[in-house]
Amino acid sequence: MVSLVARSLEVALFAMAYRISLSSGFGSLEGNFEGSIADYLYLSYAALTTVGFGDIVPTGPVRLLAGMEALTGFALITWTASYLYLEMTRLWKTEP
Repeated sequence: MVSLVARSLEVALFAMAYRISLSSGFGSLEGNFEGSIADYLYLSYAALTTVGFGDIVPTGPVRLLAGMEALTGFALITWTASYLYLEMTRLWKTEP
């Protein structure tokens, strides 16, 4: 549960970074993008989970932010899964 909350906070931080980047003129988001916070969160979840893009596509320098988010998500999700696996195997060995 804690890992889901942590990943959601990361998504929110990246969503704010997208919004700040776009308002500063560092690229744009094209496709099915209306500029709502839900659109920013959706794009951020898609990038963090490395699902990919489709209906919202970053263009210009903001693509670098999307790439960094995908790499961050891949590393953190993998680390979390590894940590949970190690903890569960440790707990399962102590059970009768």
